Amino acid sequence: MRRKHPWATLPDDKLLKVRLRNLKLTIEGTWLESCLEDLQAELEERNLRIRPHAWLSEEWFSPDTTPGIAIPFYLAHPRLMRLERKMIIDVEGGTRRECMRILRHETGHVVQNAFRLQRRRRWQQLFGRSSTHYPRFYRPNPASKNYVQHLRLWYAQSHPDEDFAETFAVWLKPRSDWKKRYAGWPALRKLEYVDEIMNEIAGQRSQLPRGPAVYPLSQIDTTLGEHYRRKQALYAVNTPRTYDRELHRIFSSDTRHRSAPTAASFIRRNRSYFRQTVARWTGEYQLTLDSLLDDMIDRCQELKLRAPGSERQLLTDFTVLLTAKTVHSLYSPSRRQWFAL
Repeated sequence: MRRKHPWATLPDDKLLKVRLRNLKLTIEGTWLESCLEDLQAELEERNLRIRPHAWLSEEWFSPDTTPGIAIPFYLAHPRLMRLERKMIIDVEGGTRRECMRILRHETGHVVQNAFRLQRRRRWQQLFGRSSTHYPRFYRPNPASKNYVQHLRLWYAQSHPDEDFAETFAVWLKPRSDWKKRYAGWPALRKLEYVDEIMNEIAGQRSQLPRGPAVYPLSQIDTTLGEHYRRKQALYAVNTPRTYDRELHRIFSSDTRHRSAPTAASFIRRNRSYFRQTVARWTGEYQLTLDSLLDDMIDRCQELKLRAPGSERQLLTDFTVLLTAKTVHSLYSPSRRQWFAL
């Protein structure tokens, strides 16, 4: 039976005052159990004798001290998933498909640490040194064929460990057809190495003993409000403010168009479409795009811009503008910090 939680009926303002440790959540009895069972079945299909243990925490991560995976707490209850969507817009891992993608990635870290793969010379030749310091920022090359493409924002390019975890995830996914998908790519050498090394360690036991859960939910004294203030700050980005000319090319400040809808109201009315469309094609987080849209709306109001003409053309033109500004911000030296999944 599903356990009832008194906080589940609280309004948002009161729920945000609840401390994470007082949520009293577990993975047992949730849809996450089924995802973990599917993950284990995928590992057993490859004869990998490792069973990552899982626990709830603030975010996704896999420590190097135990063969396990931390799963964000909000996935363990529908009320918290709704709050996550309201506060962050994206619910990372909130669908079964995305949850499995991230679980495979995290399992790559587990396997790497469990068998100390990063100590092998060939591993270092292909992926780099695991001891490389994690960068505060990384500037991916979307056109690069040296890396597989699995999680958003070309995450394999951020660090050698992430490169391996992403490559492992592509290899592990059932029916991924990676030999055909990456034919002719330098990244294929990495996939072939993973295939070779996984066949070598098949049937072997982990060299990393199971240790205690790291930063479990039961020990986190932070309130939900504090958690989301911190998390929202991670998505903040200093976007370029030099888009007046582009806005003028799409909209108009001519008094002849004073009867047309304001540009600000046009963007507000379609912001969900803009946000979702650009996020899908750029990989950017919707909360970051929402902040950029707020800035553009404010600027349209200051410039007293109107939205005359074809709605279809306006939608196309503004989507292109938002995409261009988003791609620019991905390469900006002032890009916000990204954290490992």
